[in-house]
Amino acid sequence: MLDIGLYTLYALLFVAVAAAIIFPLINSITNPSGLLRTGIVLGVVLVLFGISYALSGSELPRSAVAAGLTESSVKLIGAGLIMFYIVLILAVLALIYSEISKALK
Repeated sequence: MLDIGLYTLYALLFVAVAAAIIFPLINSITNPSGLLRTGIVLGVVLVLFGISYALSGSELPRSAVAAGLTESSVKLIGAGLIMFYIVLILAVLALIYSEISKALK
């Protein structure tokens, strides 16, 4: 009984992954301007990650050494945290701007 469930899971996962890849491609072919916007957003995210990676430190505390982390993994973790903080601050600022601009209209 467990095998049937796993095979069903694999089949549904394959269908979901295929749909997640194929439908955006079809949409980008029918709407090329959307593809340009996606490229711009992807570029902004990559620039943000580059800034975050440059700002993150690679010091290895004792707890990181005990956990088996390397300098590169500590730097990537730091970059992810810094990027999260940057995006969080930008989202809060966008929310505040949106509310203020609605109130002034």
